[in-house]
Amino acid sequence: MRRKVESLAEDITRVVSAWESVECVALGQHSEADTLDPYFALVIDVYFRGDVPSAERRREALAAVIGDPGAFESAGARPKDRFFIDGLPIRVEYKSVERIDAVANGGSGPARAQALESHGTYPLFRLLSSRVMFRRSDWIDRVRDGLSSMPEDFWNELEEALAAKMEHLLGDLGAAAMRNDAYFYSVSSAGFAKYAAAVLFVLNKRFEPSARAMDDQLRALPILPADFRGRWESFLRSDVGMNRDKKFEIAQLIARSIIALR
Repeated sequence: MRRKVESLAEDITRVVSAWESVECVALGQHSEADTLDPYFALVIDVYFRGDVPSAERRREALAAVIGDPGAFESAGARPKDRFFIDGLPIRVEYKSVERIDAVANGGSGPARAQALESHGTYPLFRLLSSRVMFRRSDWIDRVRDGLSSMPEDFWNELEEALAAKMEHLLGDLGAAAMRNDAYFYSVSSAGFAKYAAAVLFVLNKRFEPSARAMDDQLRALPILPADFRGRWESFLRSDVGMNRDKKFEIAQLIARSIIALR
């Protein structure tokens, strides 16, 4: 099956790299997992300048080489094609070189931090960790060199933006606990966990992995607050034995300990 995955990755790379606007094609880490792993997906990042062909033209081009993509769907604002081939889930994500350059090589101060605030540093992690299948120039190598030595102000500005989000969501979590609002509590709890983890990665000057790998890599960070692992484990527990007020208290302890590291 690994041979099938590699063959599909090479075929898709051959299709998209024929488009003049494509600068680089890379294979995401999830693609390296065993195909029986529930987290497996063949994820291909296509870095382009300007524009890529329309969704219909992309589907036709892929179909001509790998066969008709099953359940093909495409997102418009930030192009992403999802489909199946022989039961294997495939995602082809199209990323603007100009947008990446604005974050990685320029984009001063608050503007750069704001650009990363929603998704954290995971897009930069993918730039560094994915396996390059095609490069039209040395662009990806230059970007990776820059990401390996980001300036201190990058980390400071991003830390400030992400910590503010974490504290805001902590407040939402407390309000939801007081109102006994199960839905808003769940949403705020997930958001708090996301941004608490993001701040800790930034404090360690590391880019975040995907959410699927986050927990293991978070616990292994060299710089963590005292008692963090135990509190984190308690906060993530889903059993009914711990009420919302108690979990909010744990979230407060986590947030205070993270802020104390800053």
